[in-house]
Order: sequence, then structure tokens, then C-alpha cells
Amino acid sequence: MSAITATETQAIAATVAQAESKEYLTFRLGSEEYGIDILKVQEIRGYEQPTRIANAPSFIKGVVNLRGVIVPIVDMRVKFSLGEPTYDSMTVVIILNVANRVVGVVVDSVSDVIELGKEQVRAAPEFNGAVDATFITGLGSIKQGEGESQTERMLILVDIEQLMSSPDMGLVGGAE
Repeated sequence: MSAITATETQAIAATVAQAESKEYLTFRLGSEEYGIDILKVQEIRGYEQPTRIANAPSFIKGVVNLRGVIVPIVDMRVKFSLGEPTYDSMTVVIILNVANRVVGVVVDSVSDVIELGKEQVRAAPEFNGAVDATFITGLGSIKQGEGESQTERMLILVDIEQLMSSPDMGLVGGAE
């Protein structure tokens, strides 16, 4: 058996570090920034008024026809009770592929794609039932700037598949 060289050790360490990091699409709802697994994102589109569905919950804005596929549209600001939504040129729909279903979510704006290592993700806080945090996988921490002007950007990481698959959403499961 041959010894592992320093270069091979560095390559292995880089591969392990890469496997432990994850990419997130970041978006804004009001003053808060959220992140979802980039692998769940199919595309990002400008907001267009969906066709309303009778008796749908208020957070389901309706449906759109996306190249022959009928896609339910969920307004995340309404779902998370973050005030009355406003739709402007920055408003976008993130088209997701979750639980073998295509779903769109309306957000105020999309920021960027970031990579977070395990050391940058903190456990989700516990709220003693006052707030439903079951869809929050953790808080991402991104340092910005240099030296004394360095700030920390907090990112709420959402398990979008679990959220969209939850029974109160009525989007996935028995409807197929």
C-alpha cells in the first residue's frame, strides 16, 4: 500500500468540505431573508396574476399554466402571516419541484445563490409552540465586509419540501 501525499490529502479534505456544504437560493419577504435548497428550484419567473380557484385558502393565489402544466401558486408572505402582500416589478415566482409536483411560490424578491458550510448553519430556535418553526431547518450566518466593518447576515433556512407537503397546504399527497 502506498502513502497518501499531502496533495491527495488536501483534495480529499476539499471533497469532504464540499459534500458538507449546501447551496441555497435566497429570497426576501419583507425585511427578512430566507433560503431554500437550490436543488428544489426549477426556475424563477416574473409575477403574473394567477387564475383564482374558488374556496382555496388565502395563501393559495390560484394557478398558472406553465408550458402545459397547471401550477398552484402560493404567496409566502400570506402563508407566513407577514402582512398584506404588494406586487411590483421585484415580485417573483420561484417554480419548485417538490414531492414530484411543480409548485410556484410568490416572494418579494430573489437575492442570490449562496453556499453555506455546516459551520455557518445554526440549529433552528425553539419557540414553545407560539410560532410554527417545524419548517425552519436552521439559521444561516454569512459574514460580510472586512475588519471592524464586518457584519453578519442572517438567513432563515426553510425546508420547502416539508412545507409544501404539509397537510394544511393541500398541494401534495391525496390530490395526485
